[in-house]
Amino acid sequence: MSTGALVRRATRGSTALRGGRVRRLTPYQVFGLLFWLLMTLAYWRVPPCCEAGVHAAAVARLRAGLTDTGASPYVVAQGALARLTGLTGWQLLRVCGPLNLLVLLTGLGRLVRVLTPRPWAPVLALAFLSVLWGTRPAWGGGSLALLPLTGSLGYPSAFALGLTLWAWALTGARARDLRRVRYVGPSGLRSLSGYAGLGLLYGTVALVDPVTGVGAAAGAVAFVAGWQRGWRGAVWGRWALLCTVAAAVLACGTHARVLPSSPYGSYADPGGWAGQCWLALLGLPALWLRARRAGGAAAGRPGRRGPTPDGPMPDGPMPDGPGRHGPVRHGPGRHGPGRPTAWPAAWRDPLVLLFALECLVLVCGRLAGLLGLVLLAPQCALAVELAAERPWCRWRRALGWAAAGAVCLGFLAAQAGAVVPRSVDPVGFVQPPRWPSYDWAARHIGPGEPVVTDAYYAVRLLPGYGIDLADGHDHRPRVRWLLLTRQERLPAEAVVVDWSRRTGEVLARLTRTGDMSPVPLVTRSVTR
Repeated sequence: MSTGALVRRATRGSTALRGGRVRRLTPYQVFGLLFWLLMTLAYWRVPPCCEAGVHAAAVARLRAGLTDTGASPYVVAQGALARLTGLTGWQLLRVCGPLNLLVLLTGLGRLVRVLTPRPWAPVLALAFLSVLWGTRPAWGGGSLALLPLTGSLGYPSAFALGLTLWAWALTGARARDLRRVRYVGPSGLRSLSGYAGLGLLYGTVALVDPVTGVGAAAGAVAFVAGWQRGWRGAVWGRWALLCTVAAAVLACGTHARVLPSSPYGSYADPGGWAGQCWLALLGLPALWLRARRAGGAAAGRPGRRGPTPDGPMPDGPMPDGPGRHGPVRHGPGRHGPGRPTAWPAAWRDPLVLLFALECLVLVCGRLAGLLGLVLLAPQCALAVELAAERPWCRWRRALGWAAAGAVCLGFLAAQAGAVVPRSVDPVGFVQPPRWPSYDWAARHIGPGEPVVTDAYYAVRLLPGYGIDLADGHDHRPRVRWLLLTRQERLPAEAVVVDWSRRTGEVLARLTRTGDMSPVPLVTRSVTR
């Protein structure tokens, strides 16, 4: 035997059986990375549209050094980054999209892991939240649906939604911790700083997007009321501190923004949500089963304190006592006197309470933009139930087949166009809107110069280049530019500078700006 033979170094401890330190990726990490890559490419493929011009314009104003008292911390950070790097508002939207998606995916994974340790539950939750919506396309932020994500990833609402998922996950983890908190000494300072930071996180969500902030506060109440037990001084102190800090910052963030309409229906449209979100209601049976299980467990085991993660649970009746024979037939919460006490205890499940509170806020506050947070609870409940270990009972198999059919229907009817390009589309899926670009006009117009136009797309996209919009009857001497549609006519004092081959719009420069006539009164036709 050769003396130069290789000798394998022995490993000790927990790595001895595996031959070294090997960290295996979880299913959610694998599928989450693939989802991040796919949606990033889809987001970069779709041209900016809808509210993108409003957000890019806010960044352009801050980049130019103008103050905006109504800007959120998210927009202020974008403006500072734009001044530091020299990026434009449009470029920052492209950069922030993948970053917001990363916050969304990590927040969703952390939240589902707080709900259950089942490894495939986050994967199913991601699939349901991105596809299980409806058969009609929708547009706008506030959800993880594929089609809206292709246009709203760079919006503040996407970042606020990701922070909300993280805040709920941290709140749920702390609500499950039943250890008494000491407010004296280094450990007490760490505890106080942790809850103060969590309260600031909720306040940041409210400042970035006030509507999402209201839903985030309702979710915090759901997790605290559903899982926190033993209302002693330490518990009251920690959550009173959180609520005080969150309410203080929430009061500073109650500002409203008016955004233009979108070409498709929006999740914020109260009249059209039924056709756009009805498939997500498939998770209601899962919520009902969780409520029934929580109520029965609380009534059947009154001595149990605190929640435990969802693990593999038997589908049949629980055995009577420590033995394995005989189902529970007359226990509390099932029949007789114990029945009325079961359903009030069903609210100990945070997803059930989350769905109820979000529906209450949606109806009472008329905040239709919270529809994505309202439907998050049944979608996550469905993912947790279908991630249980096999064998499954009949109702779970039926629910699984129904969910699979609904996912296929929702993907093919409303969401496939987000990831299938138009050039390779074999069926003709509903594609994201492709608005025209105004780079051809921005090359001639300087930042801050006013333009007179009433074109639908130009009014919504030109401010993103740092260009001001002026009214057609504005006689300011600084007005030098007109952007006319095919139907409008060129004034006698204007000269054509450039035009778009796609839309037929014409950019003209006024030669006499002091006595400019209103655009609707001109009579000379456009010549090219």
